[in-house]
Amino acid sequence: MKKSLFIIAFGLSFVVSAFSQQTEVKYSKDEAEIRRIFNLTAEGWNKGDLPQYLAYYTKDATEMLSTGPKGGVEAIEETMKKGFWKNGRPEQVLRYEHVVVRMVDKKGALVTGQYVLSGAGKPDRTGWFTTVWIKTKQGWRMIHDHS
Repeated sequence: MKKSLFIIAFGLSFVVSAFSQQTEVKYSKDEAEIRRIFNLTAEGWNKGDLPQYLAYYTKDATEMLSTGPKGGVEAIEETMKKGFWKNGRPEQVLRYEHVVVRMVDKKGALVTGQYVLSGAGKPDRTGWFTTVWIKTKQGWRMIHDHS
């Protein structure tokens, strides 16, 4: 009986330790690059560097507004300046969570996730986004942002 309990306890500890070990997630080269770029956009946002934040949109990128799609990176810049960069830089810091990159083909991707704005003594502001990406000569760029 004691031997059986020992074997069961040992087996359970083995199972628990196996499940508790972190597994490294491996991304394809393209998915890793898109994720890296997302981090660069957040870095630009958090430094108050709007050009860095916008650098990964194509010139003719569109954004989805409550009034429908609006085109051009200049329109996205205007939205940012009117909404978040009113005082020259955003008050809250940006991070992305739950990011999922779905490769559509070798030159296209659909990315979904959640943005989180936090800090400045304000409640967190969150929302879900979808972005559409294409691979250009300059690398991966967003052609549409629905956030």
